[in-house]
Amino acid sequence: MEAARVCNSLSLFSPSSSSSIRFQSSQLSLFPYLKKKKKNYNNPSSNLNLRWKSRSSLPIHERNLCVSSSASHTIHEFSDSTSQSAGSFFRSVLSSMEQVYLSRNPTAKSILDLVHSCEGDQICYDHFAFRTFGVDGYGIDSMSKFFLDFGYMPRDELRFPAKKLKALWFTPPDTPQSGSGSGVYGPLPRIFISELIVDEMSSQAQEVIRKYTKISPSGNKYAALASALGSLTWEEPLYSDYRQLSRESEYAAWTLVNGFALNHATISTHQLKSHMKNINSLNNFIERNGFKLNSEGGALKVSPDGLLLQSSTVADSRFFQFADGVTESVPCSYIEFAERLVLPQFRNLPADEIKEFHRREGFEVGNADKIFESTSMDQLSRRAV
Repeated sequence: MEAARVCNSLSLFSPSSSSSIRFQSSQLSLFPYLKKKKKNYNNPSSNLNLRWKSRSSLPIHERNLCVSSSASHTIHEFSDSTSQSAGSFFRSVLSSMEQVYLSRNPTAKSILDLVHSCEGDQICYDHFAFRTFGVDGYGIDSMSKFFLDFGYMPRDELRFPAKKLKALWFTPPDTPQSGSGSGVYGPLPRIFISELIVDEMSSQAQEVIRKYTKISPSGNKYAALASALGSLTWEEPLYSDYRQLSRESEYAAWTLVNGFALNHATISTHQLKSHMKNINSLNNFIERNGFKLNSEGGALKVSPDGLLLQSSTVADSRFFQFADGVTESVPCSYIEFAERLVLPQFRNLPADEIKEFHRREGFEVGNADKIFESTSMDQLSRRAV
């Protein structure tokens, strides 16, 4: 039913205009900034893809400075009644992604229900995260196009050499009505997209990954749609191919069977109302209710500056039917928790005056590296204990 609703409201252009989105004819007038992709020098956000590609050869610290500068001068979307309608559509797509995620991951749904029961109806998401293959256009850019079109801005790049991964996170646009709802209808989440650096994998692993990305050469254009529908953009893989990737990269194996599905959603703990706004209290509450937390590096992951605190559950698993008839349990997704502490220069502000921009921003490689382990077989084995 959900898939039919999304399909009826959204279709994609032909490959000649890969990053555009077409809506029903009655809706076209609501999305003027999506219909034309040519340069607009009066609106820096319309040239974002071009600017980002031109910066890709810069050192990371220079690229981040460039991004920060451009973000401060960007005209954000959703500023009038027309773009409010676009914002409503955008949130509907996020909701579809969330529903697929909750339908496959009972732990996430149960924890959200538990927190709702204590907090009332207000949960804010810190970020959504996705995994991708960095090959044949299936990497970070494939998923980021959708968010860029709706006003998101790229921020910092993170590198994970041991896992052969890189990631980029995106900050949401300012929205006039951002604080009125809960979940995807509250403040928009940050977006964290990672990709496997396929060229650094063994030749055997590269062959397996390219086998599936080449099956659907245009599938990378439909990343957001695939996530909203809970569908792979390539054929169901062979179990032997899954095992081959598992031996070298559990991230690669996860992506092969889950595709662009939401890897995790993150509750912003400091925006909760009860004692659970303290992440340690929330962790204790979760464990008392029988859920396993990712123990890699300790249940609580703390950034070097002590201002970003994160934890996550161990991923759920689900049965997956492979193309050769084998049905096997595979890792699915998990739920994360993040507390962003107030920056030192704002600690004297009254509590009721503290806003999100007064708190620690961004992500931390050390924390994220351990959070990635939430889908590892080592962590999943703890669920049976």
